[in-house]
Amino acid sequence: MRTILVASALSLIIALLGTPLWIRLVRRLGYGQMIREEGPQAHLGKRGTPTMGGTVFIVAALVGYAIAHLATTTRPTVSGVLVLLLMTGLGVVGFVDDYIKVFKQRSLGLRSGAKMIGIIIIGVVFALMSLRFPNGYDITPATTHLSFLRDFGPSIGPYLFVLWALVMIAGTSNAVNLTDGLDGLAAGAVGTVLGAYVLIGNWQLRNSCTEVALAPNCYTVRDPLDLAVVASAVLGALVGFLWWNAPPAKIFMGDTGSLGLGGVIVGLAVMTRTQMLFVVLGGLPVIITLSVIIQVGFFKMTRRRVFKMAPLQHHFELSGWAETTIVVRFWLISALCVATGLALFYIEWMPNH
Repeated sequence: MRTILVASALSLIIALLGTPLWIRLVRRLGYGQMIREEGPQAHLGKRGTPTMGGTVFIVAALVGYAIAHLATTTRPTVSGVLVLLLMTGLGVVGFVDDYIKVFKQRSLGLRSGAKMIGIIIIGVVFALMSLRFPNGYDITPATTHLSFLRDFGPSIGPYLFVLWALVMIAGTSNAVNLTDGLDGLAAGAVGTVLGAYVLIGNWQLRNSCTEVALAPNCYTVRDPLDLAVVASAVLGALVGFLWWNAPPAKIFMGDTGSLGLGGVIVGLAVMTRTQMLFVVLGGLPVIITLSVIIQVGFFKMTRRRVFKMAPLQHHFELSGWAETTIVVRFWLISALCVATGLALFYIEWMPNH
């Protein structure tokens, strides 16, 4: 528990103090955000806002995680390191995308094919490595089973697992990227999911099959406590960043941040054996992604639009809602999704009478 508190506190302080330094550096280099001309006209005033802020909270989370383990004389685990590597790897892909945008002064960075190749390479490495490194109880960081509250059903085999992991990683990273359309929206939404995984990791530790002698409903998760440490480190860093990213944002996280955040939460879902539950916990990015799918699909079939603009947050912008109103209400939706997911997670522990 001390490691969780130290990691979150250190990450918060580093991000809170480091973000304004990054803002000054980015401004000096002239790396301002480019804005799509076809987007909401209110966004054109944000042109030139410092970007690539995800760099700060990714570094803050990594440093907070490492120092917390040193301070508490505990060892990092394979599960925790793999999730952080997934976050960092996808963050690097996003950083390259952001750098191309600001260097070439255009709203499009990496070509979609090149970005997807980067995501696939990192996702395959993560998926394959997660099936290795069994502990003394022969529990690996991930398994070749699907999961909801824990693993269920027969094994789908390593090849299908890698494919399934890639679908989850690509889908989640892009969903968070779509959610990152308004000041503070993605940071707040992902923060609620990370908070849920701090609680889930703690609960899984207290009811681990290796600790409570195979009690009913115990969890076979390799490193639940360290996964909670990872979630708390990223959450602390995200809170520190959100101080500067809240409307009106003084810095944007960019694809560096959105892809990295997508990586860390999907990595936590895989490692905690909550893949299907993750769809509920991450309900807001799921809803926003569905709005894009519906818009594109309906337009291709009928040449008409369901929403004034997709993703969904821009529909409400064009409907006259203030940006802060949208952000706060979407945060509330995200919190309700997380509350529902946690209720589903804990419901099997409720008395039957």
